[in-house]
Amino acid sequence: MDISTQATSTQRLPAQRIDAAGHAHVDQRAVLALALPLMANSAVQIVLNLTDIWFIGRISTKALAAVGAVQWLIVAVVLLLSGVGMAVQTIVAQSQGARRYKRAARATWSALWATLCAAPLYIVAAGAGDLILKPFGFDLEIEQLASAFWFPRVAGASFGTAVWAMMGFFNGIGRPGITVVISSATAVVNGLLNELFIFHFGLGVAGSGWASTVAQAFGLLLAIVIFLGADYRREYKSHLMWRPRWHRLREQFRLGFPMGAMPAADLLSFSVFQMMQVRLGTAAGAATQMVMTLTSIAYMPGFGIASAGTTLVGHSIGAGSRAWAMRVGTRVILLAALYMGGIGVLLALAGPWILPFFTGAHDAESAAAVVLGTQLLWFAAGYQFFDGLNLGSGMCLRGAGDVIVPAALVLPLSWLLFVPFAHALTFSPGQGWVDFLPQFGFGAVGGWVAVLFYVLVLGVTLFLRWRSGAWQKIQI
Repeated sequence: MDISTQATSTQRLPAQRIDAAGHAHVDQRAVLALALPLMANSAVQIVLNLTDIWFIGRISTKALAAVGAVQWLIVAVVLLLSGVGMAVQTIVAQSQGARRYKRAARATWSALWATLCAAPLYIVAAGAGDLILKPFGFDLEIEQLASAFWFPRVAGASFGTAVWAMMGFFNGIGRPGITVVISSATAVVNGLLNELFIFHFGLGVAGSGWASTVAQAFGLLLAIVIFLGADYRREYKSHLMWRPRWHRLREQFRLGFPMGAMPAADLLSFSVFQMMQVRLGTAAGAATQMVMTLTSIAYMPGFGIASAGTTLVGHSIGAGSRAWAMRVGTRVILLAALYMGGIGVLLALAGPWILPFFTGAHDAESAAAVVLGTQLLWFAAGYQFFDGLNLGSGMCLRGAGDVIVPAALVLPLSWLLFVPFAHALTFSPGQGWVDFLPQFGFGAVGGWVAVLFYVLVLGVTLFLRWRSGAWQKIQI
């Protein structure tokens, strides 16, 4: 039975439009109706990130470089500990497509129980900040600033993990507008607390970390209140599915751990890359941090589009049509790539006017950071299209439950290709961490050439995995 016949004989599939001749097409408006709120949610995350950077930039350029040195490392640590929460959207989407509503609520509660069990690990990782940062050989002041930010940001990250799981539920059932409300409220609280903690309480860089932790705790409370509301109690029995079922939790962990490990490996390699730039000097570290923050303007909404792919692919598989999942997923992947590529070019053009906004401290190194950042934005623009392929393909594969092979592909690409290549192109002889690699000394520009090459290879590899259709044999 082909897609057109199936659509007329059973319920209409997700984002499907039937023409007058009875042929099925991807309904672009339906895709955008789901993607736009997810993009709006990502836009809120951009505002949150930019707010943090703006406040930290008001402290000093060294503070900006220090936070840039550990930002991706913090995200990677959190991802490694939050895999079960990341599995929520996939399970919920497939359950929603199959109309197994109680299973969707139970998956959400399982993620919350897993996060509670992992909370001590976040605290241990937070306390080990000095040991983790010491081998990278930062300037002493930058190391102290990075450590001050690390502890509160990592110690309270379990709240963020739990919020992510809750938003996975709302995204998975196709109600991303709820996630926009939760993220917006969290961003407002975060902005207010940054001003209060950094300047009024005099906590400096650590104040930004504490502001994020408290704001995420507030977001979690709001999400739980909505989840336990009358509509979700009636349809999903959200108030009855709270008891842990350990076999379900184990199954969810087997799905979720590769989901966390895959982006963690990618982001950890980017964290090491960022540390390389900080090792070069304050200007290189601050410029790279500003460029990374600006490219989140393309990345975060691109992630929103890609996240729509997780939901639509999951709904299609739950409804029994893997052929439609391939078709609608491919459309989402191309949308993500085209969007991110276009925004990347616009950012590069606007860079000379935007970058000075982030150097409010006006110290001696801020001008050099802006000049360098303006050059780096063009390399960032070059990789955005392929990062769209990477994001879109990865999230559609996630919707299908295909997570082990993609994780196995990302690990060698990030650590055997990207990190050594970036080290070789960035440092001059005697400047880097190891001497057995060739060192060409192209500085930050060389490092960003490595970024461009790595993301090109990664995006093409994951897109070919998606188009292979191997995920169609997976059952969860």
